[in-house]
Amino acid sequence: MEGKSLLFKRFANIDSIDIEVKHRTTEDFINTVEAIADTFGGINLEDIKAPECFEIERELIKRCNIPVFHDDQHGTAIVTAAGMINALEIQGKKIDDAVFVCLGAGAAAIACMSMFVKCGALRENVYMLDRQGVIHTRREDLNEYKALFANNTDKRTLQDVIKDADVFLGLSGADLLTADDIALMAPNPVIFACSNPDPEIKPELAHAIRHDLIMGTGRSDYPNQVNNVLCFPFIFRGALDVRAQVINDEMKLAAVYAIANLAKEPVPEEVLAAYPKVSSLSFGAEYVLPKPMDPRLLPNVARAVSQAAIDSGVAQITTLPTEYNV
Repeated sequence: MEGKSLLFKRFANIDSIDIEVKHRTTEDFINTVEAIADTFGGINLEDIKAPECFEIERELIKRCNIPVFHDDQHGTAIVTAAGMINALEIQGKKIDDAVFVCLGAGAAAIACMSMFVKCGALRENVYMLDRQGVIHTRREDLNEYKALFANNTDKRTLQDVIKDADVFLGLSGADLLTADDIALMAPNPVIFACSNPDPEIKPELAHAIRHDLIMGTGRSDYPNQVNNVLCFPFIFRGALDVRAQVINDEMKLAAVYAIANLAKEPVPEEVLAAYPKVSSLSFGAEYVLPKPMDPRLLPNVARAVSQAAIDSGVAQITTLPTEYNV
């Protein structure tokens, strides 16, 4: 987490401190954070597993007058949604028509699918799987968060739901998606295999089976890296600059579209210089998200977030900063 503090400073000129909290219960953790919250301009929660993370964030948002943001949930969801919107556009698909398969049902997976729904995906077109298989309406072992994505279906396995699916999102573990699985997907599929360090399917294998796919991973050595650093420094910068009391859905969606739109703009030479192994970058199958070293992320995303905070009535300063400096 000291490294994450460095990222806050390097990318958005935000001073941050890593604070480790030992606790026996969820309430202990919530009380500790609430007690120190007024010292800070915002709180970024890290490494809290589901379902406790949902309760902790929800309660701290109620009790604190500063933004509380669980990056493992919302940072992942914002960047994933931005890349997914662009990938579906390139593939000629509409988000409200697409069928989604999500392998994994933890904090990041639930946040990602919730964000996709906010961006226009239909909940009935979402199939989420945990270790027991497809999350469906007749299961009695679901917590309230998984139950949000219980599909009224007779499908039970990954192979059942992957057939004719448009999108696969992996937030689970290495090598859990096979070549036979992706062969069953609809034409022009999108696969974001985000398990780190090893994705659910290796890009080399996926591209060998499907020449019509767009592929993203969590790794920097492949195209289309889904990286939270595209979001969390800048959403906090935007929130802090207008003294927002919360990071709400309007601000998160503003970040999604600001990141997505930036990938469509011409890439400046200074960005290419930071990636010497890449000769060119332009919006397309191997460039659906901006690169982390793109200096335009700060003004574009922070400004969009600040404006959304003002428009939605959660900002205490109602004029935008004239510029954002790293």
